[in-house]
Amino acid sequence: MAALALAFLIVALLYASVGFGGGSTYNALLALSCVDYRILPLIALACNIVVVAGSTVRFARAGVTPWRGALLLTAIAAPAAFLGGLTPIGESEFLALLGAALLLTALTMLLPVAMNDGEPAGFARFMPLVAAPLGYLAGIVGIGGGIFLAPLLHLARWNSARAVAATASLFILVNSLFGLAGQVLKGGEGRFAAAVDIGLPLLVAVAIGGQIGSLLALKYLPQRWIRWGTAALTAWVGLRLLTGM
Repeated sequence: MAALALAFLIVALLYASVGFGGGSTYNALLALSCVDYRILPLIALACNIVVVAGSTVRFARAGVTPWRGALLLTAIAAPAAFLGGLTPIGESEFLALLGAALLLTALTMLLPVAMNDGEPAGFARFMPLVAAPLGYLAGIVGIGGGIFLAPLLHLARWNSARAVAATASLFILVNSLFGLAGQVLKGGEGRFAAAVDIGLPLLVAVAIGGQIGSLLALKYLPQRWIRWGTAALTAWVGLRLLTGM
C-alpha cells in the first residue's frame, strides 16, 4: 500500500501541476494492483475531487473562471456523469475503455496549449454538444472528463488559456461528484465500504501531491516538461493495461 500511495502522490502532483485530476491514471494503477474493478471508479473519482477542489477555488478567487460558459458545459455534463456512474459494465469492457481513455489522455497532453489571440473558431458554439458524452464517459470509467474537454476548447479558441484551465477544473470537480454519486448508488454499501477501506490512505496521498503540484511544481519546472512527463507516464500505464488484458 505504501508504494501505491507514493504512486498516487506523484500522479496527483503531475496532473495538478497542469490543471487536471488524474482519475484515469488512478484507475489504471489500481487495476494493475489487482483491486476489484467495480470499486476503482469510487476511489478514482474521490481522488479527483480532492485534487481539483483546491484549484477550482483558487481559479474562482482569482476571477478567471468564465462562469457563464463553464456552468453551461458543466450543467450539461453532470447528469450524464451520474448516468454513467449508474451504468453496469463488465470487467473486460471497463478495462478496454479505461486503457483507450488513458492513451487518448496521453495524446491530449501532447497537444500545444495555444493562447487565445483571435476570434473563436466557427465550431466553438458547438462545444456544449460534446459535454454530455464526456460527462457519461467520466461517470462510467471514473474520470472527470476535463482532460478531453480542455484541448477542444483550446482548438476552438473558446477563451483564454487560464479560463480554459479554470473551466476544465470545475468540469472535473462537478462530474466527479455526480459520477461518484451514481457509482455509490450502483454499488451499494458493500462496495462503498471496500472503497473507503482501500482509498483513505490514497486520498491523503493525492491531497499532499495535489497541493505540491499546484503550488510548487510550476515554479521550478517548465510546464512543457511536466506535460510530456505526465503524457509518457499515462501512455505507459495505458499500454500496460491494454496488453495485460
